This record gives sequence, C-alpha cells and structure tokens, in this order.
Amino acid sequence: MASSVAITHDVLATANRISVAAARVAPFAVRTIRCSAAPEGAKKHRPELVIVPGLGTAEAGDLQRKLGSSACRRAQAILAEASATGASVAASCASTFLLAEAGLLDGRRATTTWWLGPIFRQRYPRVDLVTDRIVVDDWPVATAGAALAQMDLMLAIVARFGGTGLARACANYLLLDERRSQAPFMAIGYLARQDPRIAKAEGWIRKNIARDFTIEELAGSVALAPRTFARRLSAVCGVTPIQLVQRIRIETARYLLETTRLSVDEIACKVGYAEASTLRRLIRRDTRHPPAHFRRAA
Repeated sequence: MASSVAITHDVLATANRISVAAARVAPFAVRTIRCSAAPEGAKKHRPELVIVPGLGTAEAGDLQRKLGSSACRRAQAILAEASATGASVAASCASTFLLAEAGLLDGRRATTTWWLGPIFRQRYPRVDLVTDRIVVDDWPVATAGAALAQMDLMLAIVARFGGTGLARACANYLLLDERRSQAPFMAIGYLARQDPRIAKAEGWIRKNIARDFTIEELAGSVALAPRTFARRLSAVCGVTPIQLVQRIRIETARYLLETTRLSVDEIACKVGYAEASTLRRLIRRDTRHPPAHFRRAA
C-alpha cells in the first residue's frame, strides 16, 4: 500500500532529522529493495533490519493469490535470508503473512490486521496470534495490525533502534497518539458473518442484549454444545464467548452514547449491565477512553 510505504520513509526520515538537529548521528540508512524486479538478496546489503510495508489486499482470496506470486516468493526468500544473517524483520497488515510463510513467526507472538485473523490462525497454527494488539514486538521480529498500523510499527522500530526518547520525539513531531489495541476498531459482525452459526449467535445476542443470560443459553440458541461453540467461535472470530458478548455490548453502548442523550446508567441497563460502573470500566479498558469521550466526539 502506497500509504504504508510513505509512512515507513517519513518516520525514518523524521527520526534522522531530529537526531541530526540534536547533534547526534542519524540512526537509519534507508535502502529500498524491489521484489518485483530481479532478486536482491540480503547478503548483498547485509541489513540490520528489513521492514515490509502493508501488502494491499481486499479479500482473503486475493491475499492467497498474492502469496503465491513470484514477487511475494522473492520477498519471502529475502526475509528468510536476512533473518539468517542476523537481521531483525518487521511487517504490518497482510505482509505479516509473508513473515509467516518464511517460517519467521513459528513459536513467536505476532499480530496481523484483525479481519484476517481467522485465516492466519488456520494457516499458521504454530504462531501465537494476538489480534487485539496493534503492535507485537517480539524482537528480532515485530508485527503490526491493519495498514495504517505501519505508523505504530515504525515508532516501535525507532524505539528499538534509536531509543524511546527519539520515538516520543517522532510521535510529538508527527502528532501521533499512542495506540495499543485494535479492539476498538474490530467489526465483530464482519468476522461473525463468515460462519452461519456464529452469525446467528451474534444476532441472538443483539436481540437479548438487555437481559442477563448464560453462555450455555447462547450456545443452545444455535444448537451447539458450549465447548463446541467456543471452539468454533475462536476459529472464526479469535475471541471467547464472553469476549464476544462484551464486544457487542460495548459496541452498542458506544452507538447509544454517540446517537442519543441517554445517561450512562440508562445505557448500561439497555446493554445488559446492572451497574454503570461495569460498563464504564469495560469501555475504558477496550478504548482507553471514558464514555464521555464518545459523546463529546459525536
């Protein structure tokens, strides 16, 4: 993605510019490796770090076709060679699949764009996928979520190779907020629609959102045993049944905060929480903002 490439160059250039202005050596010397042209191996340049910008893809089938292309196969070879020579590697969005294809994420924690999480889990069972994190820096490998998470990935890279002070200076210079979780951006309904039973369960939760119910009752609504439902849900959405219910309740609460004048206490009752303090705590945990933030923003 063009934006991801530009972000990579801009953050590195900013880190260099800030360092030079402070009479320090610029920490990054940047070289572009083109995988669509003749192969350029890691041995030729001996990089300390290889960064892969987000691989633009609109759907899972498109991604699988791209992974089999000659350019992506060359990229995997370059990444494997660089890692073998001691380089760190980093990627965001669908490009995390390139790292996994090269075997560089086996036995490691990683993340990817949230909507590709289920496919990633099926394809790479040896990777410990953490889809709610924006950046997982399990050095010498770092991964990030959706395409514009490249910005968060780059700040993690600057912190690793230039120091946390320089990373903070870059964030201030570029007016970037600290973000740690993809959870506020996950469209749980999008993931649920990939499986008819899970989609039906999502609809059942929304119809019964105002009342208390058990996970056994939820699983029974789609004619599945609780354990079977939990396994199926994890494979499709990457969450537990309790997390699914909480996500839908928080999503609905945010919508009501933004579109009505109901109090937080009234909204809590409408989404199934007896105590408004519970809703406040969950919203702050998932979004790092209090409920009033969403009403003011609207």
